Amino acid sequence: MAKVDGVKWIATVIQLMGYALTGLNIVPWNIAAFVVGIVLWFIVGVMWKDRAIMVVHLGAFIAIVGGYLNS
Repeated sequence: MAKVDGVKWIATVIQLMGYALTGLNIVPWNIAAFVVGIVLWFIVGVMWKDRAIMVVHLGAFIAIVGGYLNS
């Protein structure tokens, strides 16, 4: 398995954990999971040289951290 595939699947599992924690209203662990997943997906974008993946996850990072700090 390529290194990027490992990062991609770890990021996916962590993101799914963030959704589950949100559904269970477990805060701030849900935010922490989302931030880790977002950062890992951003790294996947860098590894693939895929600017769209980088931009969407940068936007997600700003939105989730900004929303958390504003709450």
